[in-house]
Amino acid sequence: MAIDLLRQTRDYFRAQNIPEVDASILLEHLLACSRSEVQLKLLRMSDDEVKEIDRNLRRLVLRRQNGEPVQYITGSAPFRYLEYEVGPGVLIPRPETESLVSLVLEELKKKGSEKSKLVDLGSGSGCIAIALATEHPGLTVTAVENSAEALPWLHKNVARLSPTVRIVESDVSAACSGELFDLVVANPPYIPQGQALPLEVRKEPEAALFGGGREGIDIPTQFIAAALRLLKPGGFLALEHDETQGSAIAALLRADFTEVNLVVDLTGRARFTTARKA
Repeated sequence: MAIDLLRQTRDYFRAQNIPEVDASILLEHLLACSRSEVQLKLLRMSDDEVKEIDRNLRRLVLRRQNGEPVQYITGSAPFRYLEYEVGPGVLIPRPETESLVSLVLEELKKKGSEKSKLVDLGSGSGCIAIALATEHPGLTVTAVENSAEALPWLHKNVARLSPTVRIVESDVSAACSGELFDLVVANPPYIPQGQALPLEVRKEPEAALFGGGREGIDIPTQFIAAALRLLKPGGFLALEHDETQGSAIAALLRADFTEVNLVVDLTGRARFTTARKA
């Protein structure tokens, strides 16, 4: 029975068009162990213990089948080298956003030992801000967020993973008034209106997903205006966006930025733009 538990859950998820890996993730969560330890831990359990795990797993499987993201079920999502607490009300960190962090780290590497100040606009769970703060010691990081639902997750993750990150509870249009930064990074809401989304994505907060307007560019436009206000001359901007928005983002930046560069993700999609304030 112990061996069948994982296999049967995988088979069921496959039939439901749910990623099979979610079966392993749910069992890791229930057993409080790593993926490589799941089968061994099950084999060491008594039949009664396995039956209890099976009952609990069935409840989680039903939640997943009803579209709840596996990260909300487990309360955890990986991002680069750390695990972040997540739940309803906050955007789940995406693997592709790790490339946005890499773009900023490349810029910081060029600056060498120079002390730098960075602001992460619309920080959400804090994954970008925390990743940069922990992977580039000495960087002064500010995380800006205004969502009452997302802020508790941001505070939890900063307190646990990188307490030096400063949190500013504000809309990006008014945040950090009078301050200037060397770098601005942002993953704003950008999904175009009417774009079809998987059921589990629709469980995430709409305000963190949709960019406003038919093309989804309204909110990214606000973030670019905030970056222009916050950056020092020569300051660096790294922005995530939809693969259809590269030309529109470039057009918004050209008046006030130089070195506008469209960057593809690991799958070859044009998902990021970097630029430097003139």
